Amino acid sequence: MKLTISGYSTALFSTWYLLEEWGILMDAGDGLTAALLQKSRKINYVFISHADRDHLTGLLQLNQLNARQGFPVICYPRDSKSFPAMEEFSKRFDPHISGAQWRAVAPGEEIWVKDDLVVIPIRNEHVTTDLQTIRSLSYKVMQVKQKVRPELAALPAAELKQIILTRGKESTTMEVRSCLLGYSGDTPVTDLHRWDQSGILIHEATFLASAGDVKTVPHKNKHSKLEEVMEMVSGIQVQQLVLGHFSSRYDAALIDRSIRNLCDKYSINIPVYRLLPGVTVRDILSGTPVNK
Repeated sequence: MKLTISGYSTALFSTWYLLEEWGILMDAGDGLTAALLQKSRKINYVFISHADRDHLTGLLQLNQLNARQGFPVICYPRDSKSFPAMEEFSKRFDPHISGAQWRAVAPGEEIWVKDDLVVIPIRNEHVTTDLQTIRSLSYKVMQVKQKVRPELAALPAAELKQIILTRGKESTTMEVRSCLLGYSGDTPVTDLHRWDQSGILIHEATFLASAGDVKTVPHKNKHSKLEEVMEMVSGIQVQQLVLGHFSSRYDAALIDRSIRNLCDKYSINIPVYRLLPGVTVRDILSGTPVNK
């Protein structure tokens, strides 16, 4: 499946990713509609990772231009109070956007965006809360297919067809799910296997782990360091990696050099792409991987 991913991601300022063919927006930082123009009309579902302003302020303009009956569906962490307040304000400020849906979600829920595509929220540790409170999320985009049960798969086609007609699809097929894309949002790496078997992984890498970096994390929320992300990826099966949310303190040469060095250190051979601070990238996966 061809997937066009465009985005912008700079720590503290703005983060958003458009998954164009799916009509999905991951996070909605400032400037997204100015960058996407008419392409923003393709957005049917918005998945917000958390309530930091650099991840949500683009919602006001997105809705002002594109809200219609039932869409977009804006999914946000269940216990984040910023979103109901934002919904109430935006509907008063722009009454014509009342058709947009705001939906509080929690880990384990399923948001069906197409007949064969479901998005599943996952708790992450960007915001420190008790286990019952959900204020920060990652997301998996899963493809769902029905396949013939293994014990029947080797039968001749005519015989298999007859069995399906006799027993029905429910007893002769099984649901198979695969992770087409994982989106970390802002979070440290806490689960080394969370993104195993992902086709595409979009992961934040705020810090390059130079001296003093971790001490400057705003509001005491937690972020990833590039090396812990690369070490995690080296131990799982991921087909393509997109890195973003780098701090603007780093220049392009330092970021690229750090990625290449860590690819060598951890023997990472999959394509690795990056969004440099301050740069909007269109069709990220069609570009040249930084490690090639």
